[in-house]
This record gives sequence, structure tokens and C-alpha cells, in this order.
Amino acid sequence: MTRKPLRARATLYITVALLVLVALRFTPELPDHPAGNVLQQGEALAADTAPLADSTPAAPEPRIEKLNRGETLIGLFKRVGLSDQAAGDIVRAATASAIDARYLKAGMPVEFTADSAGSEPKELVFHLGVDRLLRMTRTASGWTGTEEHLPWTTDTVAVAGTIHANLYQAMDSSAAKYFPDHAKDELAWALADIFEYRVDMSRDLQDGDAFRALVVRQVGPGGITRVGKVLAADFTLSGNDVSAVLFDSKSGSPQYYDASGKSLRAQFLRVPLEFRRISSSFGTRYHPILKRWKTHEGTDYAANAGTPVRAVGDAVVVRAGWAGGYGNLIELRHPNGYHTRYGHLRAFAKGIHVGAHVNISQTIGYVGTTGLSTGPHLHFEVIVNGQQRDSRVALKNISGVPIAASERSAFEARRSLLLGSLNQQSGVVRLAAR
Repeated sequence: MTRKPLRARATLYITVALLVLVALRFTPELPDHPAGNVLQQGEALAADTAPLADSTPAAPEPRIEKLNRGETLIGLFKRVGLSDQAAGDIVRAATASAIDARYLKAGMPVEFTADSAGSEPKELVFHLGVDRLLRMTRTASGWTGTEEHLPWTTDTVAVAGTIHANLYQAMDSSAAKYFPDHAKDELAWALADIFEYRVDMSRDLQDGDAFRALVVRQVGPGGITRVGKVLAADFTLSGNDVSAVLFDSKSGSPQYYDASGKSLRAQFLRVPLEFRRISSSFGTRYHPILKRWKTHEGTDYAANAGTPVRAVGDAVVVRAGWAGGYGNLIELRHPNGYHTRYGHLRAFAKGIHVGAHVNISQTIGYVGTTGLSTGPHLHFEVIVNGQQRDSRVALKNISGVPIAASERSAFEARRSLLLGSLNQQSGVVRLAAR
């Protein structure tokens, strides 16, 4: 009687074991992923938990078109498919807001935004400048415009470099981190203008000379960079330092003074051109047209034809006309026995004739290639008491007007502040404490 229950239990255990083996054999393996990843694989959710699809169509991206050369706004709007009525309404509203259609520049971007593809735009944005927009919005009563000015950020940057070839090269190697190419050139020009009474950037700079500058930088929308005021700068030329400190005197507009408090302005500019590239210096040379060695009494500055030529000092015109090998020539008489000559000119500036008075920096003529000349350049001479002189020596002048005694202490405080900041490493700086 006891053997039958035992047999029944054994049969049951064997049956269960066989069922377990069959279940393990035919059950698929689980994926080798964490639970979170399993859901991310896109496993279907239960029908009652699936999110409802958004049936609202996405708004189209804004369309940007540029004004072509010679194209009117009406023409642009018709080109993008607006009706004559719509184009006219927008132009009238834009003109009433901020646009003078006569001065729109080719390439100006105009941004169109609509509710759906093919529909009339609900908003237009005229990019009038890098920091100026006109936003036009369509309302039930017509188009309205709002002018917007985008913000700029302002900081102060110190840059320093060593000169090996010229100032442009030094600026490229030292300021590229802080200023894009066009801004680096603007900074080089600004330094040349500041020191134009003391330094001829085309001839005075030597290998190993150095410069430093403390300059205000403005960064606008899209990263566009502007060079602001140069607050202070200095050059080390063959071991000699020449500094410039911007000081706002009570007796006049802000101007630059050297470290001793003398104005950098002097009786003469060092160079008669704003853009300088010298092709031959004072001394003996082989004349390219006469084919013989001759004394080259003066300096030739290569420049594009039509470049403005400026008087290096206050003067009276004593000659203005044709002068043989000089071509078109202007000769100026300055105080203290100085004369300057400007040769190979293409043309004279308006009002330049014998007896006319001219001021320092005034345009008197334009670079040309008249007379014995192989290409556009300015021939420049300095005569002192009837003798030809090298302009590098004759125009070197450090006799600027000193700061007024009543402002001396204020100037010295400003000088200490700016030159102290100038001594910091290159980069964005905070002005040193007074």
C-alpha cells in the first residue's frame, strides 16, 4: 500500500522537472540592456498609455533674402512673391519708421517670417547695420515698425609685440587673439596716427623694436569687433622709449602727451601720406629712367594713384605747376626757413595755387606718375635754409606744448594709471588703481 503513493510522487516530480526543462529550452533570452535602454529602443507602449501625436504643423523657418545691387525694396518683395499691394504697404510703413530707401546698401538682409509656407509674412526684419534692426509686424490695422539697437560689450585690452619686419607683422603676431584682421589693421593705423609727429612708421622701426598699447575694444552682435580709443601706448625704438598718454585737458579736447607731459603734436608731421610704403630713401640711387647714378634728393613713397597727399605743416604755396622731371609739383614755404616739395602728382587739390595758405594735414594733391616716374608714387623733399635735408632728420621734432601747470597733478595721476595698466600682460585688463 505504501509503494503506490511513492510511485505517484516520483512520477509527479519527474513530470514537473521535464516541464521546467522544456520551458527553459523554448523561452527567448532577455536583451542584454538596462531597463532604461530597453524603453529607449522604441518598445511599443500599451495603447492606453501612448502619447497623442501633435497634429499642429511646425511653422516654417524664417526666409532671408538680400537686396541686390540696383534693386528696390518693391523689387525685392515682388521677387519673393508678395503682391503689389502688400509690397507697397510694407515700404510705406518702413519708410515712416526708420528706412530711407535712397541709402539702402546692396547686400542688406531682409528676414521674412510667415505662419505657414506660401502665406503672406507676418513679420519682416530689415538688418540695417551690424547693430541696428527694423522689425516690421503685421497687425489687423496694417504694418507697424520698431527700430532695435543691439548691444555691444566694451572692455580694455593690452597688447604688446616685437617688430621684425613692420608694424603690421608685429600686430599680426601679437594681437590676433584679441582682434580680427581688419581690427588689427585699424589698431596699427591708430598708432601711426597717434605718433605721426614723432615716428615715421615706414622708416624708423627696426628689427627688435617693440610696442605696447592699451586700447578700448568693442564687441558687437556676431562677434564684430571695433577698435575704440587708444588710452596709452609706447614704442621702444633702438632702445629709446616714446610714450603716448590720452589726457582730457580742461583747455581743449582730449589729446596725447608724452611721459614728460609734452603734447605729441608738433610743427611738422613726419610723413606726407597716411598710408606709408617707402620705395627708396634719401641718398644716391640708380635712376630708373635716366639710367645713371644720381643723388636722390628726397624720399619716394609708393602709393596707389589718387592717394591724398597732405601738407606736413602750416604753410604758404609758393609753387604749383609743371616742373620738368618732377611732373606736377607743389612747393610749400613753412616758418623758420623750411620748404617742402611734393612731386609726380596726378592733380592738385581744389584751392591750391600760388599764394594759398594751407594747414597741417590738409590735402594739397594726389599721388600720380607725372614727370620722370616709372609708377605711381610721391616724391617728397625737405629744404632747410636752401639746403636739401633728409626728412627723417629735418622733421624730427619733440618740441610739443607742455601740459598746463594747473593740470600737472591730474595728468601725472592719469599717466600713472594708464602706464601702470600698460605694463600688464597682454589680454583683457582692469585699469590699475589710482
